[in-house]
Amino acid sequence: MKRAAAMAFVVLASVSCGTRAPAVTGSSSTVPAPAPAQQPAESATPTPTPSSTAPPAFRAKVTQVSRDRLPYSWRPGCPVSYRDLRLITMTYWGFDDKPHTGELVVRKTVTDDIVTVFRKLYGWRWPIQQMKLVDAFKADDFASIEANNTSAFNCRQATGSSHWSKHAYGEAIDVNPLINPYITASGETAHKASKKFTKRPMKGKGVINPGDKVVKAFSQVGWEWGGYWSGAKDLQHFSKGGG
Repeated sequence: MKRAAAMAFVVLASVSCGTRAPAVTGSSSTVPAPAPAQQPAESATPTPTPSSTAPPAFRAKVTQVSRDRLPYSWRPGCPVSYRDLRLITMTYWGFDDKPHTGELVVRKTVTDDIVTVFRKLYGWRWPIQQMKLVDAFKADDFASIEANNTSAFNCRQATGSSHWSKHAYGEAIDVNPLINPYITASGETAHKASKKFTKRPMKGKGVINPGDKVVKAFSQVGWEWGGYWSGAKDLQHFSKGGG
């Protein structure tokens, strides 16, 4: 009995001692502070996607041109048949700093030249005021120039000559003709608004200067610039092989 009572006493003492927290004495360690409550994650702000403002890529389409598209610029007796001409519908950069679609008619043998050059002009954002068939002006070269219209084929004689112009063969183009005028050997021009554009070099939107990238682009495909002529100069004019 005494032995059983002693064992019971030991058990009770053990249980009683287990309920007390142990005393910490002589320790220099710091009890770590409780971790702060985790803050809710902020919702991620989506990065705005910039809208595409790039202009459309250059496009050019070459097609046969019907007789009814050339009611004024072609007639029987012209040095080339209208069947040997092609219509190029292509992108150009406007004076308003926006892309536009224009039309040129040229000989079928030079379509690649024209597309190559105008692809470069568009890539440079080099401006052209407008690009319509000269038939929009009833093939009146003077009226087309007054509108600063870039055009190509027109069955007519060369200025001041009885011979066919290169335009009559579809192998010439006039670019921004009002601001790149034809100038006589004496320095005159037939268009009043062109008079302030007769000197070269000069700065200006759509102006062509000696040795500039427009002249070089045409030269690279075998076209010559009228601004290099001796005597009279035709600053608007580019033609295959010159003339």
